[in-house]
Amino acid sequence: MKDACKRLLVLGALLCAPMVASAQTGPVKIFGLVELSGGGATSGTNFDEGAKLAVKEINAAAGILGRRIDYTSSDTQSSPQIAKALAQQAVDQDAYVVLGPVFSGSIMVSMAETRRAEVPNFTGGEAAGITEQGNPYIFRTSFTQATAMPKVARYLKDTVKAKTVALMWINNDFGKGGRDVMTKALDAQGIRVAADISTDPGQVDFSGPVLKAKQVNADALFVYLNEDESARVLRELRKQGYDKPIVGETTITGQKVIENAGEAANGVIGHVGLSADAPLPTIKAFDEKFQKEWKHKADHNGLKGYTAVYIIKAITEKVGKFDRKAFAAAMHGAKITAKENPGVLMDVSFDKNGDLDRESFMTRVENGKQVVFAVLPPASAK
Repeated sequence: MKDACKRLLVLGALLCAPMVASAQTGPVKIFGLVELSGGGATSGTNFDEGAKLAVKEINAAAGILGRRIDYTSSDTQSSPQIAKALAQQAVDQDAYVVLGPVFSGSIMVSMAETRRAEVPNFTGGEAAGITEQGNPYIFRTSFTQATAMPKVARYLKDTVKAKTVALMWINNDFGKGGRDVMTKALDAQGIRVAADISTDPGQVDFSGPVLKAKQVNADALFVYLNEDESARVLRELRKQGYDKPIVGETTITGQKVIENAGEAANGVIGHVGLSADAPLPTIKAFDEKFQKEWKHKADHNGLKGYTAVYIIKAITEKVGKFDRKAFAAAMHGAKITAKENPGVLMDVSFDKNGDLDRESFMTRVENGKQVVFAVLPPASAK
């Protein structure tokens, strides 16, 4: 009996040994849950392309700790429930890190799966509530609305000299979160909200919302919509002859918005956390590589996907092994410099909630191009 037990113990050890070893050998599995179709296709496709470019570069340079990255992207179809199912699939396939979704509504649903499995999850979503739930495995590739909106409100007060502002926002988690934070930020600057205009995801006809914005005659209009809807509203604003300053956050001066809105985008102002037109050598180099790879210019989502993969590389190398819990712990309070890790493009830090901080940019659309006219310091610098 004792000999039989010994044989079983030895056999069990032999069977288990390859499984233990496999955790630190073979390809590193990173899964992208991205909006490749539906209302978020512009955002998700750019994010996915940025991630793929980073993976290609890292694999060509010996990977992470000597292991190549196996990156698989799946289409959430811009649906929260599909995103949730894909997150579960990624967990079941032993994901080291999950990237996405980009849309706030989707990540708010899908991150329950990665949190339960203790898998680090990066998102391009900006809704403040994403990182307010005490999830130690969620990290942003963009500013939270709580960081970005006060910067825009200060610009409206100090530069535009606005005393009244009309708000136009999209009625989803992204838009509602932005609207709530922006309302508070404007109030803190003594700016009155003259009109609170809600629009629907996928809305095509913006004649009504634009007419309402014109009728209140506010000093400026703040637009917070997804990319496709932003282009449509800019065309309608031009059609109706709207002549007050148009200001937005992140999406309003995105490359696809500029392309789809045409001349109607000229003159629009937007605060962005990342821009392919930023006057930084690291970003200019990225822009050249991205355009060579994908034959079009990246928007901010392309930079988010790209930098997320390089952040994964930097933190994993700091930890010195592939350990999800150790990775998540190292992310909180992390400070990553572009000098030591050029792929992150800009110096960046993360707080205890997974929110990031770094420089950001004020941009204006001029002759069909996004032009950076001011560099704003990190929030922590103030």
